[in-house]
Amino acid sequence: MILAGDIGGTKVHLALYQFENGRLTPTRDHKYPANEFASLDEIVNDFFKDDSAARKDVQAACFGCPGPVRNGRLKLTNLPWTLDARDLQKSLSIEHIFLINDLEANGYGIPELAPEAIYTLHQSDPAAVGHRGLVSAGTGLGEALLVWDGDKKHTPIPSEGGHVDFAARTDQEIALLQYLRRTLKGRVSTERVVSGIGIKNIYAFLKDDQRMEEPAWLAERMQHEDPNAVIGQCGEDGSSELCAETLKIFAGCYGAEVGNVALKILAMGGMYMGGGIAPKILKTMENGVFMQAFLDKGRMSTLLEAMPVRIILDDTCALLGAAGYAEIKAGEISGHSERAASLVKA
Repeated sequence: MILAGDIGGTKVHLALYQFENGRLTPTRDHKYPANEFASLDEIVNDFFKDDSAARKDVQAACFGCPGPVRNGRLKLTNLPWTLDARDLQKSLSIEHIFLINDLEANGYGIPELAPEAIYTLHQSDPAAVGHRGLVSAGTGLGEALLVWDGDKKHTPIPSEGGHVDFAARTDQEIALLQYLRRTLKGRVSTERVVSGIGIKNIYAFLKDDQRMEEPAWLAERMQHEDPNAVIGQCGEDGSSELCAETLKIFAGCYGAEVGNVALKILAMGGMYMGGGIAPKILKTMENGVFMQAFLDKGRMSTLLEAMPVRIILDDTCALLGAAGYAEIKAGEISGHSERAASLVKA
């Protein structure tokens, strides 16, 4: 049994996996609001509080975490926690525990996904091979390189690319940048625009700086509901011009950043969008704004046209990747592969 965790800025998703015929199969999972717990240990203990037998069967665990992992230790980007794999091994009594970057976990999860869990936004050559890129807009903005070994597999390389400087392309985006420089009192990273945080920032820019009308019913909903959920719903269904324009700007900035990453790594194997936002605003992602910005690279536009662009629809991708990583690394240490053993049984 393998314990996998996807630690986000707002929630922690845990799941137990076993292997059947070489494929990861979930047995149980649960999502926790991160800000209601003082530590990851508390959440794991709650997960197993009514299932001590399953806890004893866990042979390895891996947690995908926002932020750079160094020597098995990291301070989380959007939570006041510091995690150390060695401390977790002792406190949770699990022999093998690994901490990896959350985008690294997503990268390992892509090969585990079913075909229907990936939506192709731009087809190009489906047989294309080469490096891939992964850009995930959620609570924050994560980016990773998926380096092609020239033969069979991609190795995820984590980065903190979401924190690079925001590059405005249009007069409207320049105005947005200037607005954010004033409100943030300084530097503006790409994450401040292309993320859940960014959607709220764009909305505020349009309302407060560009003087777009916010009707009373929308202001009421924004005050009492999740603002991003309201913006997404009302922008997608067309009930609010302000919300629709917010999503339009967001999609353009998202597409431009995905194109930037594609150029930097020559992603001939394609670009993937992870995170929770893209699957929820597919209508906006399909309307052409995203791809227009992705391809808007001057002399390099033809190169980008040859790159597939895909959206990950399965929100357990990072869990699958964390579980797969834990099995591989624990197998390297112990000499026993749970995946291989399940194939022998079959």
